[in-house]
Amino acid sequence: MDLGNMMGKMQEMQSKMKEAQEQLQFIKAEGESGAGLVKVTVNGKKKVIEIDIDESIISSDKKNIVQDLIIAATNLALDKIDPLIQEEIKKHTGGLIPNIPGFDIANMFK
Repeated sequence: MDLGNMMGKMQEMQSKMKEAQEQLQFIKAEGESGAGLVKVTVNGKKKVIEIDIDESIISSDKKNIVQDLIIAATNLALDKIDPLIQEEIKKHTGGLIPNIPGFDIANMFK
């Protein structure tokens, strides 16, 4: 086993992982609820970056409905982002991280 080669691979993987982490802010997933009345967009860092609420549901007597729709749309967007995170990381690491069943790469970036 060549220790120098192994260290080089580790440094390469570390560099690729950093690059992947930086790119996560640019991938997006959208969740919607209420037949599109509320839309929430999250990025690969699992941050809400946009909320769009249809004007037809904004009134004081519908506040609880709007809140529930925002929660539902946010959760859908967050559910959709994990596969996109994994795809982005795989794209940048080029197979340096093995595909281990049960190992969730996306959890490394939370």
